[in-house]
Amino acid sequence: MAFACNGSQLATALIQLRTVTRVLVRVAEFRATKFAQLERQARAISWNVWQPANRGARFRVTCRKSRLYHSDAVAERIAGAVAEQVPGVQTAEAARDDDDDAGDAQLFVVRMSHDVCTISVDAAGAPLYMRGYRQEVAKAPLRETLAAAMLIGAGWNRTTAVCDVFCGSGTIVIEAALIARGIAPGLKRSFAAERWPSADGTAWREVRARAQSGVRDVVPPPLVGTDRDAGAIEAARANAERAGVGDDIEFRVAAMSDASAPAATGLLVTNPPYGVRTGEAATLRNLYARLGAVARDEFAGWHAAILSGDRTSGHVLERQLRLRLTPAWRSVNGGIPVRLLLGAIGG
Repeated sequence: MAFACNGSQLATALIQLRTVTRVLVRVAEFRATKFAQLERQARAISWNVWQPANRGARFRVTCRKSRLYHSDAVAERIAGAVAEQVPGVQTAEAARDDDDDAGDAQLFVVRMSHDVCTISVDAAGAPLYMRGYRQEVAKAPLRETLAAAMLIGAGWNRTTAVCDVFCGSGTIVIEAALIARGIAPGLKRSFAAERWPSADGTAWREVRARAQSGVRDVVPPPLVGTDRDAGAIEAARANAERAGVGDDIEFRVAAMSDASAPAATGLLVTNPPYGVRTGEAATLRNLYARLGAVARDEFAGWHAAILSGDRTSGHVLERQLRLRLTPAWRSVNGGIPVRLLLGAIGG
C-alpha cells in the first residue's frame, strides 16, 4: 500500500490496518535514462527527512522496460546520494522481496519502469503481519493479515460465534478476538516511521491514545479453536495471552471430527491442509470429506469460510466438502496460491 499523507494519517494507517503487509510513502518520481540523470535527481531528494543518522539503509530495486536495467547499479547510485546527506548511514545492504527481518535498517523501494524512477520509503519496518503476539507457531502458520482478511472477507460482524477446527497456533481466533474487542493490530508494536527525523511525536502519541480508547471492555461471542496437536494448543494459548485476549478464547485439544458448534449461529472459519505435494491430495480427500460432514452435521445454520489451495489439487479437495461455497478472493499463503471459499452451511 503506497500513499501520501500527514503524520496523523500515517500513524493511524500503521496502527489500525489489519490486512496489509507494508505502507509505503512516496518520496520522489522522475525520469532517468542515464546514470548521470539518476544520480542528479537522487541528490536533490531530502533523504534526511526519512533516513535516521547512524542507521542502516536498504534498497529494494526492480527494473522493467528501462534503459537503466541493472538493479544493483541503480541501488548503488541511490545509496551514494543517501550517504552524502546522512551522517553515519550504512548503505551496503540490498533488500530482497522476501527479506522481512532486517533489524533497524530503513527500507526504500525503488521501481524503474519505462524509464521512470519511483522511490518510496517503507513506513512499517517489520511487516505489519508481525503484530508481536505470535512468538510460538505450529506447523504451516497462517499470517495474521491473511487471518484477518478471512474474517473481514466473510463479513463477520463481531457478534456471532467463531470456530476454527484446525486452529494451529490460534491466529484466526486471536484475530477475531482483537476485532471483537476493538484492539488495533499495531497498538503494541513500533514502526520505522517513528524513527524518521521528521516524525511528529505528538501526532503519534495522540493516535496511540485514540487507539487505546477504542478498546472495548466487552465479552466477545464464543470464540473457539481446536486442534488435535496438544503442542499447537499450548502455543495458541500463549499467543492469545500475549495479544491480551487470553480470557476471550476457548482453546481445546480435539480432533476435527469431534468438533461441535458452540452457538446456534456463527462462522466456521479454518485453514485446512492444501495437499501441495504430489500425491498428497489423495490422502487428504477423506479429511475434506469428513470436514464437510462435520460442518453439515454439527454446524448447520452457520456460515463457512475456508482457505483452500488455488490449484487443481485444491479444487479436487474442495469437491469432497460437498458444501455450496463460492470464491471470495485469491491471495498467497507461504508462497502457495490460495482462495477464500464462502457459503452457508445447510443441514
